[in-house]
Amino acid sequence: MNTARSGRPALTRPDGTPLRVLVVDDDPDLAEVLSGALLYEGWQVRTAGDGASAVAAARELLPDAVVLDVMLPDTDGFAVLRALHTVKADVCVLFLTARDAVEDRIKGITAGGDDYVTKPFSLEEVVARLRGLLRRAGMARQLDEGPRLTVGDLVMDEEAREVARGGELIELSPTEFELLRFLMRNPRRVLSKAQILDRVWSYDFGGRAHVVELYISYLRKKVDAGREPMIHTVRGAGYVIKPVTP
Repeated sequence: MNTARSGRPALTRPDGTPLRVLVVDDDPDLAEVLSGALLYEGWQVRTAGDGASAVAAARELLPDAVVLDVMLPDTDGFAVLRALHTVKADVCVLFLTARDAVEDRIKGITAGGDDYVTKPFSLEEVVARLRGLLRRAGMARQLDEGPRLTVGDLVMDEEAREVARGGELIELSPTEFELLRFLMRNPRRVLSKAQILDRVWSYDFGGRAHVVELYISYLRKKVDAGREPMIHTVRGAGYVIKPVTP
């Protein structure tokens, strides 16, 4: 399997050339760290520290995605986004913002942004969100895609450790991922708490049933939130995952 230096399956443009990403942030240290993480994915990366240089760089690079800070010294990210769309209408935009107000999120999405990350953030989160955005937009393909588990509209890429439902990326902790993987490897099969503990935690059953209940509740909030539920409790027996019946 072709992999990036990060160890994840390599993601490229549909023609096999490196993805192009523009990082726009007036903090040079942050821009350097972000660009380093994206270069580690095998992507082509440019940086800009203000709105004017961002638009100029976009005209040269024609990026597939832009990581865009909302607060810039000469303008704001929303104005830059409008200018970027005149350069490349289908560019994916991930906003970076130190502000967590709902109105900022709404303004960013309304302006045409695809997603946002609130500072402080992890580099893993930024990379994962960009990979998800680019794949959903059809602007990237994974070389030699690894094994996938599919239950209804829920898809797990075991190699990339990515999960999506209905095309929407779902962020999971390592334990949540392992629990969901066990459920998805056994669709329509009722799994007892003892089986789950043994497979996911490698514990004897003991008195730790509450751990399974807790993590099942975490998964439901992420996988089933606002959707037809897939994860079900079978009273006195355990848990089962089933595709939604149309």
